[in-house]
Amino acid sequence: MKISMFYHSLLSDWNHGNAHFLRGVVAELINRGHEVKVYEPEGNWSLTNLLEGHGESYLQEFQNTYPQLKSTFYEADKVDLDALLKDQDLVIVHEWNEHSLVKAIGEYHAKTRKFKLLFHDTHHRAVTERASMQQYDLQHYDGVLAFGNVIRDLYLKEGWTKNAWTWHEAADTRIFHPIESEEKLGDLVWVGNWGDNERTKELQTFLIDPVKELGLKAKIYGVRYPDSALKALEEAGIEYGNWLPNYKAPEIFAKYRVTVHVPRRPYVESLPGIPTIRPFEAMACGIPLVCSPWDDAEHLFTPGKDYLVADSKEAMKKHLSDILNDGETGKAIAAHGLNTIKARHTCAHRVDELLQILEALEVEAPAL
Repeated sequence: MKISMFYHSLLSDWNHGNAHFLRGVVAELINRGHEVKVYEPEGNWSLTNLLEGHGESYLQEFQNTYPQLKSTFYEADKVDLDALLKDQDLVIVHEWNEHSLVKAIGEYHAKTRKFKLLFHDTHHRAVTERASMQQYDLQHYDGVLAFGNVIRDLYLKEGWTKNAWTWHEAADTRIFHPIESEEKLGDLVWVGNWGDNERTKELQTFLIDPVKELGLKAKIYGVRYPDSALKALEEAGIEYGNWLPNYKAPEIFAKYRVTVHVPRRPYVESLPGIPTIRPFEAMACGIPLVCSPWDDAEHLFTPGKDYLVADSKEAMKKHLSDILNDGETGKAIAAHGLNTIKARHTCAHRVDELLQILEALEVEAPAL
């Protein structure tokens, strides 16, 4: 197939978690013989922030890591959709695109009907910013790929689309896999962005305080940490590592003994069953994982076996102590989580699901 994908950025994962899954899916599609083009807007905020903060050398490092991946930049007011899409078989448009572009691609599709057109939603805005999401004109789209049942059902209930499928994120196991390392830099590592006050209290309760009170050697990577957060890390004795290219996370996980997952509040309160991509990636790397509470309503994992769940600060401290003091506990959790990822939650599995969706839309999807 010839596939075009319109996303905020393929090149940058600076405060942009959608890039993680996109890279894995594109790599898998290319590996299967499909021709994939990814379009991202010129001057997008994620890549701009990354280059301003970390320099142009990152682009070469990215290319060395993902030699098969590349982006094509476009200017929003100069997009020639006929030139880009006239011979495509499938077009996927991510929800982090301008309303005008989403509408224009839909209208072009209505005129030509030469390809299948899907909208991809991987965020909580359908719940938290409903007015903005309602403005997306999806009347000419063949359906929506939603990263959880709650989002899928909302699109159908509100009449925003006629078809919707759940398409969870997953781990790119070409990049995310266990790495043997004799060198340990500390006890606990966390890779995640601070966010827009969506989990400030939770990070204090389930990450910062337990590290401080247990006296653990810990390091945190991520961006958009306000001064108050940096002060809290310093007071807890936690080293701050700033931005970490996502593809370097596996080698970092290998040098620590445990990690945690602290979901943002909208996912806990309104979007049960959606873990976001970080737990997939941690489990794929074979590091023991402890989560603050979230409802695995879609039964993606087996809580207590794939990862441990802490419903309080004291429970988090106990789980961390058990893993750090009993090597067998950590090994068992890590092994079970890794096996679950391999069995059900890789980008290869998600590409299989995508091709099944296309079959349901009566699209032939032969490899080149």
